[in-house]
Amino acid sequence: MSPRDDDKPPQLAGAAITRGVLFFAFWLAISGWKAADLPVGLAAVAGATWTSLALLPPQGAHIRLGALAALAASFFRGSVVSGFDVARRALRPELDLRPGFVTAPLRLPPGNARNAFSALASLMPGTLPVDMDERSLLIHGLDVEQPIAQDLAHEEALFMRALGDE
Repeated sequence: MSPRDDDKPPQLAGAAITRGVLFFAFWLAISGWKAADLPVGLAAVAGATWTSLALLPPQGAHIRLGALAALAASFFRGSVVSGFDVARRALRPELDLRPGFVTAPLRLPPGNARNAFSALASLMPGTLPVDMDERSLLIHGLDVEQPIAQDLAHEEALFMRALGDE
């Protein structure tokens, strides 16, 4: 028996608890809290947790909470700044746009982490990932003279640090 086999039951139990709590919170958010609905909600949470573990078994990722907080703060700040920039551009009498595509190199290897990062990048106002290859992400931006690739590299570094993938 290898050391990895010894870690599997606690890792699976921790993943099941974490996912179950997240699914329960999501269920409460979309359904509201009614005591009569609790048995259905718990059954849905159990089914979702079981399906989640069957389709995506835990792989031992160690999320760093401090780095995750730094990523969240950077994302929030970037969203607010970008949101105001997009609003400013949209409300000006003459459009201040230089739309186009920017290729941003990625350090994350292909897989779930890279896909999650691409989804996170799609939430930033003024930019939208439109294609991905083995080494880069193609971004459509409202102003390609902005440092889109550099900002994305900074966010990717924070994302990798949060996942413990430095």
